[in-house]
Amino acid sequence: MRRLKLAQKLLGLFLLLYSLTLLPPLLLALGGHDGGELPLLYSMLITAGAGLVLWYPRRRFQRELKTRDGFLIVGVFWFALGLLSSLPFQFGPHIGLTDAFFESVSAFTTTGATVLTGLDSMPPSILLYRQQLQWFGGMGVIVLTVAILPMLGVGGMQLYKAETPGPFKDDKIAPRITHAARSFWLIYSGLTIACAIAYWAAGMNLFDAIAHSLTTLSTGGFSTHDASLGWFHSPAIEAVAIVFMLLGGINFSIHFLALIHRRPLAYLQDREVRVYLAYTAIASLLIAGELFRTHYHDDFGAALRYSLFHTVSVITSTGYVTEDFAHWPDFVPVLLFFLSFVGGCGGSTAGGMKVIRFILMFKQSPRLLLQLLHPKLVRPIKLGNRVVPERVVEAVWGFFSVYIATFAIFMLLLMATGLDQVSAFSAVATSMNNFGPGLGEVAVNFQNITDTAKWLLALAMLMGRLEIFTVLVLLTPEFWRA
Repeated sequence: MRRLKLAQKLLGLFLLLYSLTLLPPLLLALGGHDGGELPLLYSMLITAGAGLVLWYPRRRFQRELKTRDGFLIVGVFWFALGLLSSLPFQFGPHIGLTDAFFESVSAFTTTGATVLTGLDSMPPSILLYRQQLQWFGGMGVIVLTVAILPMLGVGGMQLYKAETPGPFKDDKIAPRITHAARSFWLIYSGLTIACAIAYWAAGMNLFDAIAHSLTTLSTGGFSTHDASLGWFHSPAIEAVAIVFMLLGGINFSIHFLALIHRRPLAYLQDREVRVYLAYTAIASLLIAGELFRTHYHDDFGAALRYSLFHTVSVITSTGYVTEDFAHWPDFVPVLLFFLSFVGGCGGSTAGGMKVIRFILMFKQSPRLLLQLLHPKLVRPIKLGNRVVPERVVEAVWGFFSVYIATFAIFMLLLMATGLDQVSAFSAVATSMNNFGPGLGEVAVNFQNITDTAKWLLALAMLMGRLEIFTVLVLLTPEFWRA
């Protein structure tokens, strides 16, 4: 099938390019002789070899890239990358295939759930590799590759539409998708550098500053310490994290307008950003009040500090922690998990169903009530001065229903593996929302759940990262007929 030949060619090309990303941690290992040299070298050679085997036989194959090709290539690439990026974890920390695949998928989908312990004594090169996986996953390796595909004679818009989160996937913020992709990565890289400098100025050593900047902008949440950012006990470091987590949760189209087109008021003019910041502030105050009322923190300033940090961490799906919020008053962890379903803005690195979808649903609900009284009523839904197409509104409700149904199925399957209701609920929520920490048996890490549960959760992470339909469409007979 011609579609499979094209997928084979591009998958091989992507893997060849991806193998080069192992160079920075490999050079760090060689310079420090920390024991990560061979695991990283073997992994790079295997990944490059697999890419070459796939790409070389199809290197001269030419076919126009269509939307269906984009879905296939994105889906296959993310699964293949999950397998190949697990190699350093198998060769390095010597964990099995299931745990290594879970860790790599969690990293690349910026979920932040982990099966590893003893991070403080792990080789720095492996830690950097782990952090770097989240950085590339934050914006998507495919979007990065789209920036150079025109030089290879391959179009990129179809891949971009399948990869980019949010309901307005047809929007073009630049005349050419190549320009948009390059601009995104310029912004992403610049904010990451600024984050690293801020962490360093706040008291982190250079390695930790660089490592944590990679997982803050990407809203991934992996840390170089088992205690996460709580290891530093620093309000200044937490403040830096809050600022850059919030930036990571904002639509990169808005960053594009504000930073590339020099329109800083774009942040305040965008309805989604205003709602995102407002509900983050309200939730933070509500949780701080509950922590203070229940005397979990007797000082309101301390309650607000921990509340703001964890609320931002949850809403942006970063997953950093400074306290074990599973032990907070019962109302608070449940609220935090429900907040994770909303997530950040569409077109950001955050997980969840995205603020823009909830805005559209809240606008649609009153209209449905009015239509019960006035069946012939025609009232378009607007965002600012922009009329939202009906197909977008229908897609939002469709996405919401499929999301909830998928969540319920995964939760039931996890309970069938032996997990209790609380652990199963939080495990699926943290995976589909690409959030990280859980409750119950998965409050600390995911090490002790069954292998079956880990594979299910890895699939949930992929579906959450690719917004479900990119994966589900591959399972439909209609997709394979043409």
